[in-house]
Amino acid sequence: MPMRALVIVPCILSAAACVAASAADLPLPAPVRWTPPALSTGQYESSPVFSPDGRELFFFRAPPAFDRYRLLHARCGGTEWDAPREPAFAAPAGALETDPAYSPDGAWLYYASDRAHAGDLDIWRVPRHADGRWGEPERLPSPVNSPQTELLPRPQADGRLLFGSSREGGPGGRDLYLATPRAGGGWDLAPLPSPANTAADEYEADLSRDGRVLVVVANRGTRSHLYVYDRHGEAWRERGRVPARSDVFQVGPLLSPDGKRLLFAQAVGERSGEFFLVDLAPDADRAWPPACAGTP
Repeated sequence: MPMRALVIVPCILSAAACVAASAADLPLPAPVRWTPPALSTGQYESSPVFSPDGRELFFFRAPPAFDRYRLLHARCGGTEWDAPREPAFAAPAGALETDPAYSPDGAWLYYASDRAHAGDLDIWRVPRHADGRWGEPERLPSPVNSPQTELLPRPQADGRLLFGSSREGGPGGRDLYLATPRAGGGWDLAPLPSPANTAADEYEADLSRDGRVLVVVANRGTRSHLYVYDRHGEAWRERGRVPARSDVFQVGPLLSPDGKRLLFAQAVGERSGEFFLVDLAPDADRAWPPACAGTP
């Protein structure tokens, strides 16, 4: 997704500035299935992201049990999305690779992989050269990565990185974190404050380009669902829950740059997971997601 000029609001660094509200399903039209035909299978497709020019799409695919994640890459061939394939930098078969995200300038692709430590997903990034070739993947250092799982990295235009982690020391079981690069090297790390993080599990999030809308994947009961937050002054307030299916989980949120449309993944039937699209505001930009001819 092109996340140019993304701004992290002061509330993300100040717990006292954030105000929680009770969650209820938002009064929105039901999400509609969006998965392009070339990408849809009987397996689970999740976490789509677009290159800044809108001509490439990364996502991951998993069996219906939602394990053994592998990254896939598709290009818009002019009439429809090409059949997806694993990227040149993919780890050997058997490694888990998931949760892609382009940097706002398209120079890097961030993702989660257990290629270094089996079963422990860490955040990696791989450079994209000017000629389109991929470079060598590199694992981000501590404290971004930890001995526990890290998920859904979201690089920001100012160099900061939003992601989820199951590490100890946060306010809940799994929590959302913001990593800030130091001028001299290294990172500073802070958990997002309440209400984005709670005593429950929050482990994925995406932020609109203008920093005013935040979508969080949280398990605050029996399944993971999508919660929308708005910035009011210097406070985050919970708008409500996306009116998706209550009997299955939703994951892999991707906001449009204006924060008014949302792509995510949820189950369809007993076998497949698909991309779904929902309008969070009535004046959403219909030109997003980027359309390749033949895309629904």
